[in-house]
Amino acid sequence: MNILITGASRGIGAATFELLRSSGHLVAGHSTAGSDELISANFTDPDGPRALWTAALARLGHIDVLINNAGIYEGVADDASDHEWHAAWARTLTVNLQASADLSRLAIAHFRSRGSGGRIVNVSSRAGHRGDSPEHWHYAASKAAILGMTKTIARGYAKENILAFAVCPGFTMTGMVEDFMASRGISDQVIAEIPLGRVSTANEVAETIRWLAIDAPAASTGSIIDVNGASYVR
Repeated sequence: MNILITGASRGIGAATFELLRSSGHLVAGHSTAGSDELISANFTDPDGPRALWTAALARLGHIDVLINNAGIYEGVADDASDHEWHAAWARTLTVNLQASADLSRLAIAHFRSRGSGGRIVNVSSRAGHRGDSPEHWHYAASKAAILGMTKTIARGYAKENILAFAVCPGFTMTGMVEDFMASRGISDQVIAEIPLGRVSTANEVAETIRWLAIDAPAASTGSIIDVNGASYVR
């Protein structure tokens, strides 16, 4: 399979990038800064998603699977100035939602042009179901919207063998989460809310993404898989 994954420089994205490559797939990874292995694209730029897609196609020749993983988690106080509030919402929705929507639209057009179908896996969050902290309205809203988009794609394009899935991790042990937990001093509190007794690992989420991207049966299109140690059960 030829696969494009966004946000592949760290955490879940890096683990998924390495897992897919080690499984024998041809993978183009993305990060904002780029590297010798990763394609650079800035999703705060409206032209960023298309630039990434074009570069990935040039590298891979064609794309069978799109994995929308890139995202930001930046807080803003509910009593911030209007300017700061609007800027935070705009940035989060642009990076977390609009870029994924733009890439999904490009992927669907590509899959249709080839006539062979394809898969889209969107990385959402537990917050898309249950909400988040008072500083992260915009983050939770962006992740909930990802779920609505995933279901719409699944319903709209299944007859063309274009399949869509979503993954909803809870707290996952990545650098970003470690920093967040340390800054708030809430490690014990977080663990106490997880029946499994620990946070998920990036490799566990990566394996879920890999299965959806490669092995999940077509009839499971539209599925949303939670990876949160039963800290939120639907």
